[in-house]
Order: sequence, then structure tokens, then C-alpha cells
Amino acid sequence: MLVKTFAAAVQGIDATMITIEVNTHSGNKSMIVGLPDNAVKESYERILSAIRHNGLQTPRQDVIVNMAPADIRKEGSSFDLPIAIGILASNGNVQNAEFDKYFLMGEMGLDGSLNPIKGALPIAILARELGLKGFILPKENALEAAVVNNLEVYGVENFKEVVDFFNNKINLEPTIVNTRDEFYANVSAFDMDFADVKGQESVKRALEVAAAGGHNIIMVGPPGAGKSMMAKRMPSILPPLTLNEALETTKIHSVAGKIGGNVSLLAQRPFRSPHHTISDVALVGGGTFPQPGEISLAHNGVLFLDELPEFKRTVLEVMRQPLEDRKISISRARFATEYPASFMLVASMNPCPCGYYNHPEKPCVCGQGVVQRYLSRISGPLLDRIDIHIEIIPVPFEKLSDAEPAEKSEIIRQRVIAARNIQQKRFEKFPTIHCNAQMTSKMLAQFAFPNKEGTELLKNAMLKMNLSARAYDRILKVSRTIADLENSENIATHHIAEAINYRNLDREGWSG
Repeated sequence: MLVKTFAAAVQGIDATMITIEVNTHSGNKSMIVGLPDNAVKESYERILSAIRHNGLQTPRQDVIVNMAPADIRKEGSSFDLPIAIGILASNGNVQNAEFDKYFLMGEMGLDGSLNPIKGALPIAILARELGLKGFILPKENALEAAVVNNLEVYGVENFKEVVDFFNNKINLEPTIVNTRDEFYANVSAFDMDFADVKGQESVKRALEVAAAGGHNIIMVGPPGAGKSMMAKRMPSILPPLTLNEALETTKIHSVAGKIGGNVSLLAQRPFRSPHHTISDVALVGGGTFPQPGEISLAHNGVLFLDELPEFKRTVLEVMRQPLEDRKISISRARFATEYPASFMLVASMNPCPCGYYNHPEKPCVCGQGVVQRYLSRISGPLLDRIDIHIEIIPVPFEKLSDAEPAEKSEIIRQRVIAARNIQQKRFEKFPTIHCNAQMTSKMLAQFAFPNKEGTELLKNAMLKMNLSARAYDRILKVSRTIADLENSENIATHHIAEAINYRNLDREGWSG
């Protein structure tokens, strides 16, 4: 008897429908075809054990399972459930013929219990697009999939529940999530606040400018100056995610299996802080079975690289293209996958190996040329792609002991949102541009042209600091953001001057 059930395979951050065809006939062999990987081939033994454990009849005939389309590689153990239901239906244990109305996904244990899967959200989105009635999957993934409206999502703990559901012995309760209420309830709930940061007003200002324009920023200062502390508070001053951004971000984390069982939709911008021993593939994504890397997990959020020079040179260099294109393409012999990577890079580093170059009190013990060699671990092209360079000095005791609270993140965030609203109106005719940092060189002439005095100031800075053409563009973008924070239509000289001050790490302008 031929039976068809339906599942999905995730490619990139989107899903493709997979038809599971199960046919039984006389014999005693089993076969799974359709380009399955080893995890899929091993599913038959798990399924047989689960069937026996739950007192159901195991097949006593040849079982042929075809996974169509056959030219797409089927990976992972999440196809266990649709294959199991197909096998039981083919030998008469499941009577209902409504398989064409549901997606089935789930990894089965030997006792039939269902374990979580990856990519539940993009699969649920595909189910709705195809007009299916429902999606049956492990209970741990139910909240994640229930974000998709107009689709009945059933979370189950054991595959026997699915068998009884199709045999009309039980009714499954759909999981219901009020997406908007849950999203807006958590969009401003932060554990960290800039009110905890004493002093460092110039650095806070630089971080505010970076947040307002979506600019990449690097902080340089001695150990204990507060670099990591301030970086971790960046999401609290960034504009809140829109529902579309939250859905896209959640899809990426869903594909990577990074969403917990009690989370439906990510409401806050992601903050990723990989260790400096990370590999190239872990950062940008890929692998034998391609997965999103840290730069994609930071999409619509912040990627924080602490102690930037300690990262491998090759790891840093592979970021150059995603920083420009805001996406990463992973190509293999048989396919190509593209992951979004529109993130804000926040980096920090010590000024030298000992950490005390330019320190107001502690002497630097590094030898001649060591500081320059340490900075040289970061290539010029990568440094050019970082819009804002800010130097940090330690906070004096008087500031640390000051009982007066600092400015709250919420107040800074309101100024950032106001500047972003100006940019949104400015770029409303450009669907791929959302903030000043994304402006093209052609757009700079239209939206970020300085006055005569500002042009002369910028010319002198270019000659004195030997800046590149890319650095020139970065200064104009940052000055446009500074003007937006002041609600100024034109870029004034003092806007250019402040933006130039944020380039103090350029080769000829710092460390001799």
C-alpha cells in the first residue's frame, strides 16, 4: 500500500517541502532512498523500536521509503515522525487519509518520545504558504512555530499521540501565541542599563552616534576601563526591532537551533560575543552541513569582538565582505546558500600587549615598535570598514564614587530613535537602505555634502592623517548621523570635526 506524508527540509533560512512516499509489498527488506544522509538512514531502527515499545504492529513486508524531490539532500533526524506515520499507515495501523493537510516533523527516541528539531519557524511559514491546515511537531518547538498565524500548530510529546490523532481517538489542542502582545511585552525589557556606567561621557557619546547611524565602532583602552561593560549595553540603546525584523532574526536562530522551548519570537536585538579562538567557519557560517555563523546570528543586532587583535588574522579578514554586503554566500559543489548578516560590529582592544599605552598613571613596558605591530594585527582594509574609533581612559575615583546616577539607556534610546526616524524618512525611496551607515558613495553627494568650511577641514584631515577614500566616506556618514542627532538638515563644520575625531586609530594618526 502506498502512503504519502509531508515534511520539509531547511536550506539557508527557508524551507522546501519534502514528500515522504512509503510503499509496502511482500518481502522482508527495508530501504530509504531519495538522497538521505546517515541520520535519516538510521531512522528505520529508531522507528521499529518505538513501534514495538508502544504496542503497535511492526511491518512484516518490504518497506520502501522515497523522499522526494530526490535531488535535495535530506539531513538530520527530524524526518523520523513522517516516516513512522507513513509506515504505520501503509500496514493499516493508521486509518485517516488527511496526511496531505499536515506537515509532520520530529526526531523519535526508542520509546517514541519526540525530541526538538531545528528550523521549526521557516517550516511553519512554508506550511502556511502552501495552504496546509496544520503542523505537528515536538512540544518543545510548538511556541516557536505558533508565531505563524492561520496555521494550527500541535505540539506532541510522543508519536503515539499522533497515531491516535489520525485514528480519531484523541483531539490535540493547538498551541496559540498572541504574537503582538508577547513581542511588545518584551521589546524593552533589558537587564543592563547605561545608568550603571560611571563617567566615560565621550565614549557614551560615540556609542550613541554609532547606534543612531548603525555604524561599526572600536573602543581602545586599558584593562578595566569599561569596554566590555559598555558594549554589553549597546542593545539597550538601539531602536526596538520591528515585527518583520524579529521574524527574520527568529528564523535564523531557529535554523541554528538556538531558540529555547519557552521562547516564541525574539523581541530584542541579538548580542553575540564569540571567543577569540573561534574558527573562520564558526564566524561566517558553513560546514559540511551549512549552518548560520555568528555574523548571521547577530543579524539585526550586535556582534561584539572583545580583544580584536587576539582573533586569528584569517577570521578577521573573512568579515570584510559581509561588512560591506551585509550578507554571506556559502557555495558548495551542488548548491549555494545565502544567510543575511546585517549586523553592527562593536570591537574592543587593549592599546598594546601590556595594555597601558597612553595610560595616564601606569607606564607602558612595551618596547619600541611593539605598539604599532600590535595594532598591525588588524589590517588596514578591516580598520577602514570600522566607522568610529574611540580611545578610552580609566574612570577616576571621584567619578566611580559619585552617587548620582548616570543617564539611563531609555533616554539615550529616545534620541537614537528620533535620529533613525529622520533616516527612515530620508531613505523611504531606497528599500535596501535603512540607516546612514548603509549609504552608497553616490548617496553621500546627495545627503551628506558638507559646507565649504567643512570641506576644507576634511581636506586637511585627509592629507594630514593620510586617510583612504573609504575613510573619507565613513567620516561623511558619521557626520550625517551627528547632524541627525541634532535634527540639523545640513552638515555643519562641528559635525565634520567630531566625525574626524572618531578616526584616531588610522595608521598615521595614532601610536606614532
